[in-house]
Amino acid sequence: MATIAHSALAFTGACASASDGFRSSSNGVSGVPLRALGKARFSMKRNLAVAAKLRKVKKHDYPWPADPDPNVKGGVLTHLSHFKPLKEKPKPVTLPFEKPLADIEKKIIDVRKMANETGLDFSDQIILLENKYQQALKDLYLNLTPIQRVNIARHPNRPTFLDHVFNITDKFVELHGDRAGYDDPAIVTGIGTIDGNRYMFMGHQKGRNTKENIQRNFGMPTPHGYRKALRMMYYADHHGFPIVTFIDTPGAYADLKSEELGQGEAIAHNLRTMFGLKVPIVSIVIGEGGSGGALAIGCANKLLMLENAVFYVASPEACAAILWKSAKASPKAAEKLKITASELCKLQIADGVIPEPLGGAHADSLWTSQQIKDAINKEMDELKKMDTEALLKHRMMKFRKIGGFQEGIPIDPKRKRNMKLKEEPKAVKTAVVDLEGQVEKVKQQILDAKKSSDKPPLLPLTETIEKLKREVDNEFSEAVKALGLKDRFATLREEFSKLNSQDQLMHPSLKEKLEKLRDEFSQGLSSAPNYEDLKYKLDMLKELSKAYKFEEKNNKAETLKQEVNKKFNEIMDRPDIKEKAAALRAEIENAGVSNLDNLDDNLKGRILELKKELDSEFVDVLKSLGLDVEVRSKEPIEQTLPSEVKAKIEELDEEINHKIENVVNSSDLKDKIELLKLEVAKAGKTPDLAAKNRIVALEQQIKQSLTAAVESSNLKEKHEKLKAEVSKTIESSGESDGSSKKENPNEVYVF
Repeated sequence: MATIAHSALAFTGACASASDGFRSSSNGVSGVPLRALGKARFSMKRNLAVAAKLRKVKKHDYPWPADPDPNVKGGVLTHLSHFKPLKEKPKPVTLPFEKPLADIEKKIIDVRKMANETGLDFSDQIILLENKYQQALKDLYLNLTPIQRVNIARHPNRPTFLDHVFNITDKFVELHGDRAGYDDPAIVTGIGTIDGNRYMFMGHQKGRNTKENIQRNFGMPTPHGYRKALRMMYYADHHGFPIVTFIDTPGAYADLKSEELGQGEAIAHNLRTMFGLKVPIVSIVIGEGGSGGALAIGCANKLLMLENAVFYVASPEACAAILWKSAKASPKAAEKLKITASELCKLQIADGVIPEPLGGAHADSLWTSQQIKDAINKEMDELKKMDTEALLKHRMMKFRKIGGFQEGIPIDPKRKRNMKLKEEPKAVKTAVVDLEGQVEKVKQQILDAKKSSDKPPLLPLTETIEKLKREVDNEFSEAVKALGLKDRFATLREEFSKLNSQDQLMHPSLKEKLEKLRDEFSQGLSSAPNYEDLKYKLDMLKELSKAYKFEEKNNKAETLKQEVNKKFNEIMDRPDIKEKAAALRAEIENAGVSNLDNLDDNLKGRILELKKELDSEFVDVLKSLGLDVEVRSKEPIEQTLPSEVKAKIEELDEEINHKIENVVNSSDLKDKIELLKLEVAKAGKTPDLAAKNRIVALEQQIKQSLTAAVESSNLKEKHEKLKAEVSKTIESSGESDGSSKKENPNEVYVF
């Protein structure tokens, strides 16, 4: 029987004790501890022996110490945090623009060293250099440029989220995981208390050295980090904890894996959720806030920024590379982007600036944290007074009021030089053959409607006319361009637009320019290459417009006729009218006369009285429909006048027309009439009050001028004499006609 030698199966620590209860159940062996199988040799019925040995591994680095201090700041649970004080003090980092300060500081160190070595008193020189250093520090940090603030926000020694949290909270417990199998170290979340008030804290966490930065992914979260923050938001909303977020990230991590895991969806989900949370939210930008990676935890009621923090949609280097094709233009890009705290407060994006000490937040992190704590208490006291509805509306309005637009302001040519010119939409020219087919089709529809005694369809006719108008406009534009008059027309159009915007009347010189350009265009139009097409389309447009007006007039007349008949029938169907007409008809039949002239005067009078009553009501009906009604005899007055009186009337008419024509052609009145035409055209169909007043004023001036011209001559006297003569003639002719005409004037209605 074969045997195989095996090495020992060894376990260490807790693993060894756990293996004691583990029993093998394979190959017919049961109830034997694995430890006993370590060095044992045993025989197998199948000539096989098995041995195993566990490899020694490094013990898990658990954060809980062997002897936890229960009196540690933040409570005993603080020991659970991986964030520990650094064993070594961070090395000082001098930014490029801080070199003058470093030179002064170096001189101070050298003088002190010399004083220590020589034993001489250099206190005056040291005080002088220290004063110089403080003044230079003050001058520099009170006049920082945007790109310098960007460099301060990225300073390697700048306090991180957890630095501030442990400085401002009484107790803080970090919460981990997105409940989907991952815990992103770039976003840290936890519950903490400030002055006895419990808050949910979350923020981007950068590293304090290279090792931590690699572990924290330089503060750039993956989708797991945003989903962890989302889980804590729901948790805080459920339990009523106000939320405080700290923003310090160059942006969301943009690697392939993050995109595959739904980086954009995770950010969008956070944005949507934050607008619906029913607890107060305060966001603080403590470093740099880059694009959507910062906004994913930044949709708050209040957005505060440290004095040297920045908040941007694209970094200055990226913006410079896009716009100026070089990252060296980042100082200019930082200035144009308006990314500093003071600029964003002016734009109402940020709601407040938290001061920093001279030298930046890293110069005195405890003082900076205290300022953050005071700001959180102040803003939370204000937000906690709001009810849920007011809180949600406040958050919504904060973002709704951001931004704006301006219209009608010309753009600086320097700003337009890099913009792509807008392409003018090209007008699609319709072939003449296609237009002919459409016009013939519309004509046939009108003829078919007339044969069937239906109303002609006006909609196809209107559409065809509108299309022809566009075609004619395009043809005119091509003709203007071909004749080289496009620039002059554009100049005149600009002058007209200025007049319209200022509500001014046309100047005579501008009117002269317009007439001159119109005459020049009319003379040269026949030489345009598209003149034949233009003329043909214009003729079709005139023909269809004439047909449209005729059909529209017929339709209106038919509608009016039906309305008049309806009103007349309503009058005749009235009970009182029917009763009177029936009574008169019965009396006429009882009289037994064959001719109405043989009726007695009493019955004739009653018939005339009913006729006058009906005539009066008919006139009222016609006037209610907007018709002008004139009552006159069948025989016109002109036919009853003698020939010599008619000749005098015609002569006076010609003289009056000639006088009016001379007055109208005078320069003063002619200009007023032209101005009146322009005002009417500019006012359109719905003029405003100011336009109406100007039109009425011009009409009165023209009427007064005409009246004054007529009264200055002897035309008024001639008119009065002729009027008296006509009246006398009519009276004499009326007396000779007899009484029968007076009784039956035989009136007609003209409207």
